[in-house]
Amino acid sequence: MTDLLSDILKLADAQPAVAGGFSAGGAWAIRFPQPDKLKFFALLKGGCWLRIDGVAEPVRAEQGDVFLLSGQRAFVLASDPDLAPLDAVGLFTGCDSKTAKLGDGNDCVQIGGHVRLDPVNGAWLAEALPPLIHIRAASPQAAVLQWLLDQMVRELAADRPGNRLASAYLAQLMFVQMLRVHLDTSDHLDGGWLRAIGDRRLAPVLQLMHGEPGRAWRLEELAGAAAMSRTAFATHFKAVAGTAPLAWLTEWRMRLARRALRDESTPIAVLAARFGYASESAFSNAFKRVTGDSPRHYRRAGRAC
Repeated sequence: MTDLLSDILKLADAQPAVAGGFSAGGAWAIRFPQPDKLKFFALLKGGCWLRIDGVAEPVRAEQGDVFLLSGQRAFVLASDPDLAPLDAVGLFTGCDSKTAKLGDGNDCVQIGGHVRLDPVNGAWLAEALPPLIHIRAASPQAAVLQWLLDQMVRELAADRPGNRLASAYLAQLMFVQMLRVHLDTSDHLDGGWLRAIGDRRLAPVLQLMHGEPGRAWRLEELAGAAAMSRTAFATHFKAVAGTAPLAWLTEWRMRLARRALRDESTPIAVLAARFGYASESAFSNAFKRVTGDSPRHYRRAGRAC
């Protein structure tokens, strides 16, 4: 059975990594620049305020809370949201341990990191996420995250052989769990893939298309997998996914094709057959219509970078 979330994370080449953290005491505030990656952090001790540029109200963070920031906005962590912040770039420059200390460091301890994404397909993941996912330590869904966070702290503190790899795997599990919690608990998700993979009627349909992207799927078959009439299925799919079923299939094929053209030396005619096109020219026309570029030019440009 195709795992839709794993499919998308693999296509996006999502690679979470722990970057460092800080401890703070007294009155303090740190301004972090606009990130070029997804950012995540957790509070290991104490509490603080999170203020995101362009968002009117600050958010209170408590011990054990976990955050994922996908919006490309600068943000401030502070003991008091009205304090003038220090610049994080200057604060962390030269910190060999990747950990900074403000004041006596006794009031608040934070650990954070980022998620690297594929420069092409990663945008599909990032754009589907809200600017902020906040999972409170007291929520019922936080138990797994708390366990993973505890294990990560142990790995970083013990500095045992293999801790870098273990920390990377734990960060990966934390990222997946954050997305799962968001899927399970959000009252409203905008139309798109994140909402679609969580829809009980559409999930079986997407599993079919992702499992055999080269098959000439007919609308009747897909509607049958959703146990709906053609008309009801087409209407529901577009309302949830933001696009028509066969347009989704074409988009998925082209995302897979872009990765294959970049990472493989497979002849284009073979890729055309793999993704369900009767000829290389039919595949090339579809690829150019979606991406604005021909497969050959896309492959040459990717290898020149």
